Amino acid sequence: MNIVTLRDPSSPLEAQFVPDAGLIGISLTDSGTELLGQRRGLDAYVANGKTMGIPILYPWANRLGANTYTADGTTVTLVAGEHGVRADPNGLPIHGVLAAYPDWRVTHESDNELTAEVDFSDEDLLASFPFPHRLAVTVTLFERTLRVRSSIAPTSQRPVPLCLGFHPYLQLPGVPREQWVIEAPPMRHLTLDERGLPTGETTLQAATTETLGDKTFDDGYDEVPEGAVFAVSGGDRRIEVHFEQGYPAAQIFAPPGEQVVCFEPMAAPTDALRRGGYRSAQPGDWGVAQFSIRVS
Repeated sequence: MNIVTLRDPSSPLEAQFVPDAGLIGISLTDSGTELLGQRRGLDAYVANGKTMGIPILYPWANRLGANTYTADGTTVTLVAGEHGVRADPNGLPIHGVLAAYPDWRVTHESDNELTAEVDFSDEDLLASFPFPHRLAVTVTLFERTLRVRSSIAPTSQRPVPLCLGFHPYLQLPGVPREQWVIEAPPMRHLTLDERGLPTGETTLQAATTETLGDKTFDDGYDEVPEGAVFAVSGGDRRIEVHFEQGYPAAQIFAPPGEQVVCFEPMAAPTDALRRGGYRSAQPGDWGVAQFSIRVS
C-alpha cells in the first residue's frame, strides 16, 4: 500500500495517510512523537475494520438503530458482511461502508497536501447508500494544523444525505492518562440507551474543562456551535480539534484501559439516517464539512 507522507513547511509536524486503505490517517508526529492512537494497527483496520489513527466514517458515523433505513423515499436493507457493511456487538450497522475501501483515486499530491476521491456510483456502494455522488477529501498540513475538508457533489438528481464523520484517536505520550485535561464547548448532551442510541432525552451542557482521570466516555452531542474547539492537554503539549464547518454533532470517546481520547466530528447525530435531522447535498451544489487538528 502506498503511504503518503505530508510535511508541514513551518514546523516539525508530519502526517501519513493511506489512500489504498480507506484514506485512513495512520500517523501525526511532532518532532517524532506520535500523537495518534495506534491501537491494533493498520493491518487490523484493513482486515477487520478495527479503527485506529484517523478513519473516515462514511456515509454515516457511529451506528444505525436497525438494519434498514428510509431516506428520500427509498428504503435500504443492510446486511453485515456485504457491500462494506460492518456490525457492532449488538448487530447494528456501524461507521458506514468505506472502512479500508481500496478504490480511492488520488487527484492531487504535494509535500503538504493530498486530495483523493471516491466515485459513489459503483453498484456495490450504491447497494448500501443509493445516492450517486462524488466524495473528495483534501488533507492539508500547514502552520501546525492538519486540516481535513470533505466535499460531496451529487452526480444525479437525488440529494445526498450528509451523515459522515471522522474518528481521530488522540494521545499524549509521556503523560499519564489520568493527568490529561480535556475541554469541550457548550453543546447538548444526548442520553444514550444501552446500545449507544439516542433515547430522545437531552441536557444542555455548558463549556467544560476537566481532568480525564479514570473517567470513560462514549457520549453523543448535538447543537455543537460551528467553529467549536475541543482539546486535550498535558505536559507541554496541547491538541485541539476545531469543528470548522458542517459538523453540528459530536461523540466524545475515551474507553477504559486505553491511552486515547477522541473528539469525533459528525455531520449529524447518531442514527440520523434513520431518524432524520441531517442536511443534504443538493444536485448542482456541494456539501462541505471541515475540521482541523492543531498541535501546540
